[in-house]
Amino acid sequence: MFYVIAVILSLAAGAIVTSSVYSAKAKKAKLTLSEAEAKAKKILDDVTTKEQEVMVRAKDKAIKIIEDARREEKVTQEELKKQSALLVEREAAFGAKMIEVDDLKKGLEVKAAEITEKVKEIDQLKVEESKKLEEVASLTQEQAVERLLALAEEQSQDTLMSRVRKLEQMESDEIDRKAKNILGVAVQRLAASHVVETTTTNVELPSDEMKGRVIGREGRNIKTIELLTGCELIIDETPNMLTISGFSPIRRQVAKRALDKLISDGRIHPGRIEEAVEEAKKELALDIKKAGEDALFQVGISMAGIDPKLVQILGRLKYRTSYGQNILQHSMEVSLIATTLAEELGANVLVCKKGGLFHDIGKAVDHDLQGGHPELGVQILKKFGMPEEIWYQCIGHHEDKPKTLEGVIVKAADAISGARPGARKDSLEQYVKRLEELENVAAGFEGIDKVYAIQAGREIRVFVNPKAMDDFAATNLAREIAAKIEAELKYPGEIRVTLIRETRIVEYAR
Repeated sequence: MFYVIAVILSLAAGAIVTSSVYSAKAKKAKLTLSEAEAKAKKILDDVTTKEQEVMVRAKDKAIKIIEDARREEKVTQEELKKQSALLVEREAAFGAKMIEVDDLKKGLEVKAAEITEKVKEIDQLKVEESKKLEEVASLTQEQAVERLLALAEEQSQDTLMSRVRKLEQMESDEIDRKAKNILGVAVQRLAASHVVETTTTNVELPSDEMKGRVIGREGRNIKTIELLTGCELIIDETPNMLTISGFSPIRRQVAKRALDKLISDGRIHPGRIEEAVEEAKKELALDIKKAGEDALFQVGISMAGIDPKLVQILGRLKYRTSYGQNILQHSMEVSLIATTLAEELGANVLVCKKGGLFHDIGKAVDHDLQGGHPELGVQILKKFGMPEEIWYQCIGHHEDKPKTLEGVIVKAADAISGARPGARKDSLEQYVKRLEELENVAAGFEGIDKVYAIQAGREIRVFVNPKAMDDFAATNLAREIAAKIEAELKYPGEIRVTLIRETRIVEYAR
């Protein structure tokens, strides 16, 4: 019993304790739930607040986008209005232009109709005029044309006959042309050498590599050579060859000798070039002196009374040519011929001998001094004490009538030496002279302003004063010039006469 009571009491105490624990846990759970609800409410409030803020910002952004769109729409509408107004203006202007074009077209159609009527009237007048002319002249139109053609043929008969003769000779001219071409090939080397040697001298090179060495770094070698010799070096694509160009044959000879020394030595630089040029000048001076002494010896003149400097000047003629003829050789020929003539005619042999040798002495320095070679020759011979009868030969051989018998003999000897076959070739001077003669023939007519001979003398162009003659007179003048050229000049082939009559009117807008 007691045991039962104890058990009951234990159970009751356990229930009380359990109830207390449960009550405490319930309170704690209720407190935790309240806190959770409070936190949840706070979170919900925060979310609601943020949602409201986002909605406000989204609403503001949407309002801004709508305002921008309305603004752009307004600008676009204004631009469309402007373009629409511009199109309206253009359509109006186009319509006005179309109206003007229609009016102009109608006006042109009216004028075309009027012109057609006028043309018909003119044709009718021509027919009536032709009938009247036939009645007055007692000739039909065909008869008048035939008579006019006959008259023109009669006036141009000489011209037509000349043209026919030229056409008949075309076959023989063609044969002559082919023969001349064959002969030209045969004499080509002689003609070329004459032209080149008057102003240029060629130097052979062992190889094309030597051209670069002659030029030097940045052209210093070639510049030094040109500066020291006064000549121009021409280096082109010709294999193993360079050309020395210059008007003075003495300078060209110095340059050639110096280049030969440099090429054989192999050392080419400014210092060595100066030495080579000086050596070439010394050697050339000796060669010139020897040439003068040999010339005096060959013509039989003693050197006792001749100044050595004059001998030096005489030797310079070895490197001087005229019309392709060596002047020293020419002077020796003149001296020998004059001596023979003087012996036959009983003149002063010594004067003719010396005068013939020194008559062209001025050509030795005419490249370096100003003046003609006759005057220079007189000055040289006077300076070295030659008597008057000798220095007079320098100018006497250019006079039509020399004052002394010796002058006549030297002049004749000079003509014989220069005129002998093979002595001289055609030159630039003769070529220019022919062109001048052609221009002078045309310039002799009245009303001509300028005359030019072109195409190597194959054509002449004549400019006339347009106020001095009309087109018909200009045509006749061209025919007269051609006839005068045929009558007075000798030439191969034919010469074309081109006459130009030009009128220019110039006004100024100020």
